[in-house]
Amino acid sequence: MEINIKRIYLPAESSDGFRILVDRLWPRGLKKDDARIDLWEKALAPSTELRQWFGHLPERFPEFAARYESELLANDQWPAFVSEVRRRPVVTLLFAAKDEAHNNAVVLSRLLSQL
Repeated sequence: MEINIKRIYLPAESSDGFRILVDRLWPRGLKKDDARIDLWEKALAPSTELRQWFGHLPERFPEFAARYESELLANDQWPAFVSEVRRRPVVTLLFAAKDEAHNNAVVLSRLLSQL
């Protein structure tokens, strides 16, 4: 299983495999027809409270990652999501954040890679 992360604003490529949007909010300025996603997993995105607390501040990322992992593992939809990801040879987790190193897709990818 190969897991990639990518900004949703970048063009879709055949090498992306199964494309999953992992943000709770729809990306600004992007038409749904242009997104070319296979699945939108907003229920597994960080809670509104956690997302607002984080505020995309890099210095808060370690704490954000720990809290987000706890949210994921407590989410009753997590096992089904893991099962779906495992069925796919290539998965690309899509996110809208400008910071490619400090976002929920990074945390999600790391957690999935440990399985």
